[in-house]
Amino acid sequence: MMAREQHLLLTRAAAAEGPPRPAPGRPYAWLRRHRRWLVPLLAGVLLAQMAAAMVTAAVQQTPTIDEPVYVATATDYLHEHRIRYNPEHPPLGKLLIAAGVAVADPHYDASYTGTQGDVGRHLLYESGNDPWRVMLWARLPVIVLTLLFGLVAFAFARELTGQAGGLVALALYAFSPDLIAHGSLATLDVPMAGFVLTSAWLVWRARRRPGLYLPLAGAALGAAVATKMSALSAVPVLLGLAALSVLAARRVPAPPPGDRPGTGSGREAPRTGGPDTGAARDQEAPHTSGRREQGTAPANRPYTGDGREGRAPHTDGPDQGHGREHDRPTGRPPAGPGRARRSLSALMAPAAPRRGKALSPQPGTAETRLHTVPSVLAGAPGGRRRTVAAALAGAVVVAVAAVAVVWAAYLAVDPGLRFTPAEPVPALHGLRGRLVDLLPVPGAYRAGMRVQFGLEDQPWQGYLFGHLYTGSLWYYLPAALLVKTPLGLLALGAAGAVAVVAVRRLRRAAPYVLLPPGVLLAAAMTGSRDFGTRYALFVPMFLAVAAACVPRPGRRWTAAAAAALVLFTGVSSLRTFPYYLPYANEAFGGPARTHRLLHDSNVDWGQDLGRLADRLRQRHGGERVWLVYKGSGVPSYYGIHAADPRTVPPERVHGLLVVSDSALAKARGRLAELVGSSRPAGDVGHSISLFRR
Repeated sequence: MMAREQHLLLTRAAAAEGPPRPAPGRPYAWLRRHRRWLVPLLAGVLLAQMAAAMVTAAVQQTPTIDEPVYVATATDYLHEHRIRYNPEHPPLGKLLIAAGVAVADPHYDASYTGTQGDVGRHLLYESGNDPWRVMLWARLPVIVLTLLFGLVAFAFARELTGQAGGLVALALYAFSPDLIAHGSLATLDVPMAGFVLTSAWLVWRARRRPGLYLPLAGAALGAAVATKMSALSAVPVLLGLAALSVLAARRVPAPPPGDRPGTGSGREAPRTGGPDTGAARDQEAPHTSGRREQGTAPANRPYTGDGREGRAPHTDGPDQGHGREHDRPTGRPPAGPGRARRSLSALMAPAAPRRGKALSPQPGTAETRLHTVPSVLAGAPGGRRRTVAAALAGAVVVAVAAVAVVWAAYLAVDPGLRFTPAEPVPALHGLRGRLVDLLPVPGAYRAGMRVQFGLEDQPWQGYLFGHLYTGSLWYYLPAALLVKTPLGLLALGAAGAVAVVAVRRLRRAAPYVLLPPGVLLAAAMTGSRDFGTRYALFVPMFLAVAAACVPRPGRRWTAAAAAALVLFTGVSSLRTFPYYLPYANEAFGGPARTHRLLHDSNVDWGQDLGRLADRLRQRHGGERVWLVYKGSGVPSYYGIHAADPRTVPPERVHGLLVVSDSALAKARGRLAELVGSSRPAGDVGHSISLFRR
């Protein structure tokens, strides 16, 4: 008996070890030994360079056009606790900005009346405050949040493809000039896009533990909707993905060998129910017992779900054995949750097989001994109804959590929900008005939607590739993204989007990676304000995650190509330092030529008024200066004393002509005549052009 047990033990050990592998080379062995601290170190370096770039931009840039509005509204939240200014945007993003404003503690004159733009300028330049200090503290919360969203991109990509893929995504995220530029400003675009990315990641994780991750995904979605209303178009997509995750989570794991119907306590019944083609197999396989059988992977190697080893799992990432026992879908809620959590987990738990029906064996399906049966295909109408009910319950959980966050944001400003708008709110009639009135959100939120629809109905001027037009172009955002996105990120992101659809082991992640940014981009393309890629910052975020799918295990050329393109992206980003806002990739001539192709927040958002003051003091002291500035700053505060050349006859304009590139793009009439009869004399920050007359 003892000899037999020893023989079985040795046989299993030999099977688990497999054939001997060749000894790895010295560099690979060194990396394998130190990978536990090497990955965090590389991630820290990438985030540190991004933080340094954003802080540098935040220190050197003067307020952009939108920032004084948000900072003044945040200050009003702190002092008056009311919803008065900027109702077109919900309060959560401005509450985050208020955390920095509270540290700066600027003097605020609540009795001042005027538009939201007037209040912002009055706060920064007419109330005895230091605008440099106030703006830096207002920008710091957005900088911190941008770095945290980088960790979300890393975690999302790591769960899809492993540690190397996570680093690829983080590197592309950290070197994205658009994310650095807008992540260093006290605006709402990066927070909204980052919350959508976080919600998509949490919905993806809900495929394993919906009771835990769906409420969190709903909270992240609510944070996006409570930051900018443009996130509303992502709501139906993420609700549908939540239902899909519940369906994936309800695939039934096999009972232990001794508990299977038709088997004894010591023997195992053959695998039945047909081949496993669902997503649950690769979720559950890493959590099975320690026996290494065909179709499973050892604890220290990723499992792909298709019988292969060494590839990316659908888990928390490779080489993460901790917590697996807690993540095993057992059909019962984790120990110690609250009553609501237990009810939710019970509703979404896998459905048990019907009693009294033994599972019939099916030979030839021994690729794994993990037995899974989708309850949707169980054949019982009751099982189908329970599955549909669970999927709908998952979507409802996400929706309820999102609505709760929206209400909480307004209640945090004013528990009484007072709404006294400083400017009139337009009326909204027809179908849009009826739909807005049906939304279960505070009245101030619905009023903000009316303001947004009113803005969309106005005719705005756009500028694309040297052409000034009135209205909007449906292809404006895709064209602007081609200009403003690094070539390495474009190439890797496009290849990753193809890979996530074409590669079988990644295909189930395609809806989570591609649908949210696709729907948001399609919705943004219908907008009437062609003002910049800031309306589509979710694109580089999700592209970075998709790019992690390019390196393929066993194909070294894909890893080499990905590394080269990441390096190219990093070099392109570092070359534009510290002028990230006017960035354009090498195919379009770089930052110095962006103003010939695009305008507004793509190039010149009023951010270089302080740099212009330094240039005039250093190189043009005593010269007559004529200025056409587009922005929210006050030139005289920075020591710039200049006249508007459009107010005098052209023959009287002599000296240095300074024109913001956003104004230069729309130059017509007298300004175009003045510029045409002058000679170029340089630029400031690639956003303000100088001419000599």
